[in-house]
Amino acid sequence: MSEVRYMISDAARLVDVEAHVLRYWEEELELPIGRNEMGHRYYTEENIQLFQRIRELKEQGVQLKAIKMLIPDLEKGEMEITHLLARVDRLPAAQEEQADLREEKMHQFQCIMSRLISEALEDHTEKMGQEIGTQVSSHVIKEMDYLLRMKEEREDERFKRLDEAIRSSQKSRKERALLKGEEKKRRGFLGLRKGQAV
Repeated sequence: MSEVRYMISDAARLVDVEAHVLRYWEEELELPIGRNEMGHRYYTEENIQLFQRIRELKEQGVQLKAIKMLIPDLEKGEMEITHLLARVDRLPAAQEEQADLREEKMHQFQCIMSRLISEALEDHTEKMGQEIGTQVSSHVIKEMDYLLRMKEEREDERFKRLDEAIRSSQKSRKERALLKGEEKKRRGFLGLRKGQAV
């Protein structure tokens, strides 16, 4: 019989946490969670039980660093939470000292990097200012050039439309004048014919 597999939403509901919490615990505790053919996480009954025990420890205020060292015991499922909490209290002081030492080294590294960056910025501030000024000037000139060209094109287009409107108006006037002239001729011709008929 195949094992039951839960999707992350179902697993989160069973553990009573949000799905992103399961993903976070998986990553921080380096838990090997299975993936299906499509690459989606799936959780087994053992995974669910492990996450429930992790949640219980978190509710007791245990840090993930400590829980990570207890994972082998949690995976066996043999120890009660009270035993695990007692074990957390007995974690070697050396591990805490190592964490403190790492934190101190990280702080020293950050201080050194900050100082180096500050010195580099001070050394190159003027040069960077000049380069930025040149780049900004160049950009502004290009932008103004572009805007002037666009304005000229709009004005050209406006003048072209105005010219077309004037020409169209002149053409209409000529056509009306021609029509009036033809109308006068026809009336004159008709008047002449009436005069001849009388």
